[in-house]
Amino acid sequence: MRYVRLGSSGLKVSRVALGMMSYGDPSALSWSLDLDRAEPIARRAVEAGVTFFDTADMYGDGASEEVTGRLLRALFARRDDYVLATKVYYPMGPGPNDGGLSRKRIMSAVDASLTRLGTDHIDLYQVHRWDAETPIEETMEALDDLVRAGKVRYAGASLMYAWQFAKAQHAAERGGFTRFVSMQTRYNLLYREEEREMLPLCADQGVSVLPYSPLARGLLAAAGPRDTDRAAAERGRSRSTDGDDAVVVSALRAIAAERGLPPARVALAWTLAHPAVSASVVGATRTGHVDDAVAAVDLVLTPEEKTRLEEHYRPRAPYGHT
Repeated sequence: MRYVRLGSSGLKVSRVALGMMSYGDPSALSWSLDLDRAEPIARRAVEAGVTFFDTADMYGDGASEEVTGRLLRALFARRDDYVLATKVYYPMGPGPNDGGLSRKRIMSAVDASLTRLGTDHIDLYQVHRWDAETPIEETMEALDDLVRAGKVRYAGASLMYAWQFAKAQHAAERGGFTRFVSMQTRYNLLYREEEREMLPLCADQGVSVLPYSPLARGLLAAAGPRDTDRAAAERGRSRSTDGDDAVVVSALRAIAAERGLPPARVALAWTLAHPAVSASVVGATRTGHVDDAVAAVDLVLTPEEKTRLEEHYRPRAPYGHT
């Protein structure tokens, strides 16, 4: 495993972050893995040197945080040996203040997350989306107060427009508040829209990019052009790759075959090679998924291979921005 600084901060993280969204309560979400099924996967990651773990309060309505906390307490001797990240924004109840990024919501949400995680601090507390109903100054000041109180060590953001992220950073700088050190956003061979503005902005400002869905929900890992069970369940149906995607996937499989490697490993290596990317957030439901992710850290693609992977990409609408 290799370790890098998170943005311009002094915090060091493994280049693979284990995404914990798939772990929780299978009686609530059919594709979730319970504690016993998740344990060997998380153990394999820890044994391989993974120290970075990412979840969110809304994953499984809090169940993911609970399982994550129990796993990490069992697998690490010291709290300081791992970096724990979670997120806030989506509603966790029916009330008008149970979602969003108001001061009231953030202060309540962090305490609830700490309880579920079974810890006294969160290393990286990320705003899950942009909140158009709350002044960004209010959000940034609340996050700064959490850092000063010791409940949070660093603040990060996730999936928004570049102008929104720049506005948040400016508000923090103007108010003397904690700035975001990371941006978690969708980025993979089938979705590269963030190369236009967000990735250059982060590179210029010393902010780490943490791609999630680096395998496009399994489309870049599967033996055929299909979605993972989780993605299909979320939509209620499966989805095949469209024409442009299929050409990219075909190129990926060809390069993987030439290398004698799984396509997932090649796809992850491509994502990790971007200069703005510090770590990829990788979901794993089998120990083999962890093995591919860890091996991708040391896989170097040639310029010719990168060209073959990239040349058939076609622009598409931004995903999930608010």
